[in-house]
Amino acid sequence: MINNKISNIINRMSNTICIQNANIFTGIMTIPEGAIIIKNDKIEDVVGKERFKKLNLPKDTYYIDLKGDNLCAGFIDTHIHGFGGFDTSDGSIESYLEISKLLIPYGVTTFCPTIYTQKEEDLNAAIKAGVKAMGKEEGACINGLNLEGPFISRHQTGAQEKSALQKVNMELMHKYAETGKGCISIMTVAPELKNMRELAIYCIKNGIKLAAGHTNATYENMLEGMQAGILHSTHFFNAMRKLHHRDPGCVGAILIHPEISCEIIADGYHVHPALIKLLYRDKPVDKIVLVTDSLRPTKQKKGTMIANKEEVYLKNNIFLRKKDNVIAGSSLTMLLGIKNLVSWGITLEDAILFSTANPARILGIDKEKGLLIPGYNADITAFNNKFETTLTIAKGKILFLKQQKYV
Repeated sequence: MINNKISNIINRMSNTICIQNANIFTGIMTIPEGAIIIKNDKIEDVVGKERFKKLNLPKDTYYIDLKGDNLCAGFIDTHIHGFGGFDTSDGSIESYLEISKLLIPYGVTTFCPTIYTQKEEDLNAAIKAGVKAMGKEEGACINGLNLEGPFISRHQTGAQEKSALQKVNMELMHKYAETGKGCISIMTVAPELKNMRELAIYCIKNGIKLAAGHTNATYENMLEGMQAGILHSTHFFNAMRKLHHRDPGCVGAILIHPEISCEIIADGYHVHPALIKLLYRDKPVDKIVLVTDSLRPTKQKKGTMIANKEEVYLKNNIFLRKKDNVIAGSSLTMLLGIKNLVSWGITLEDAILFSTANPARILGIDKEKGLLIPGYNADITAFNNKFETTLTIAKGKILFLKQQKYV
């Protein structure tokens, strides 16, 4: 991030910021050599080269020349556990706030801190800390919390703490909602569990988006879940019942039914690139959401790397448990995910949609974030053709500027 003093000076110089000479991906169209005008922390206008020449901007407008870099809405990561040595499971307000700051140089302007299934007291502490952190962020905005469990399958636990799994318990769900104070945005559940319909209806009424994940659901179980409003899915292909010619299972249901959206971890290891290309071919473009599912040691600068309470090491961008070399999780960033997707044949326009407009729609914030159109929040990311972040603006404030040549 740029020096706070410099940032404050820049942001106080004018109510108007103009970013010019950008290859702009608005989420609706692409504008080569375009410009975007920010006024009072909102997007005032997005214009092409010819219209830009006719603009009469205030004399104190602050200009940034991107010299052809790509510009899009700020990335929205709806599934991230930790970053830079900090983790939601710390149960610490400071950890949430540090993750918020550390994500800015990677182009993320909104995120949903994701909380593992864990002991009841630890889970409650993590929820409480997340709620208290919201509104205090100096970097990426915490949109709401993502609970990965505890109402998930014992047959598809993945890295979740099996001893902490719970049967569907409405009294417990009420406690989570009370502790969350309306700040729980997403929750991963296994649709096949008994009493899931009651839970699903309660969550819909309380603004919590349910995602099928860590599930052993049959195809029929998935249809029942969809009827109850479970219309999203967690890290598609991973920790879910596989496709079988006599039972399409969870994977088959998600592939077959265009109504259900899905997360993908585009690191090339969690899902083979060929399967992502299959998904891209068969799934509506607006139903695919890029997530990192990144862990505490992602981009950690020093110290022992710990993930899921065990020591890990990094190899080929994947964290492996030191004790047995088993995959522990991802070190993906949103921009690296976009780069990978493009290398596998997904268009840059669509890869950006997976990271901006689509997650905004899933979260229900698509009237204010995820697109670059007048009236929307000025959450903006720029990156060059090497897929390096060059500018990040969150809530209308310049928080990251890679080099002064862009000013």
